[in-house]
Amino acid sequence: MAQRGRKPKPTAVKLLEGNPGKRGLNAGEAKKEWKRMAKQMELLGILTEIDMAAFAGYCQAYARWKEAEGYISEHGAIMETPSGYCQQVPQVSIAQTYLKIMNRFCEQFGLTPSSRSRIVADAGEDRESDAMEILLFKGGGG
Repeated sequence: MAQRGRKPKPTAVKLLEGNPGKRGLNAGEAKKEWKRMAKQMELLGILTEIDMAAFAGYCQAYARWKEAEGYISEHGAIMETPSGYCQQVPQVSIAQTYLKIMNRFCEQFGLTPSSRSRIVADAGEDRESDAMEILLFKGGGG
């Protein structure tokens, strides 16, 4: 099961060469994911300006995961070495790594079922019931 064709070029090299194949690059996938998720997250109140770096990290991890999965879909997960042994292509571990990174970001933003269940929203509770709220909002409760 030898790998056919040329090895894929890293996105950075494609950018330096002006992307001669005119195919979508990682940055495009990251941008698509940003557009797909940002509005919904902002409406839910879980994305603010100070979260942008973390959200950008999620989007980039998503793009890299998708690129690795695309390679696996096209070429398979196993290749034959020159000596005749079968081995896993590097994209399998790359995809697994970026999936873990994405999941960590998703948990931080409350985007997984279990992390959403831990989010406690203020359901309009009376502030008088909390001593700290009394101190903060009534200037010492006196």
